[in-house]
Amino acid sequence: MRKHVEWDFGDLDGYIREGEPGQAARADNWQVAIGLQAVDGLTPSSYLFQTAKEHIEGRIDIGEAQRRIRSYYEERGGREVAEGEEEADIVSSHIA
Repeated sequence: MRKHVEWDFGDLDGYIREGEPGQAARADNWQVAIGLQAVDGLTPSSYLFQTAKEHIEGRIDIGEAQRRIRSYYEERGGREVAEGEEEADIVSSHIA
């Protein structure tokens, strides 16, 4: 079984403090989305974090981020997914 990812918001904080205005807003949205999942006891995957960074940096739009997250779990078919991870990722991408 895969281990849970401990979120280091320090990476996202850098975008908020030093990024362009669009980056700061996107990073803030992802922080809120991930934080809301934590309130429910859910831990998003490292894949979500990587995808969020691409969105924050402007390399992909939010629609592409959501598509990638859905595809990631469709391809996995439930294999090697920590409990609640899929829900945390999908809901986070919709909140962001």
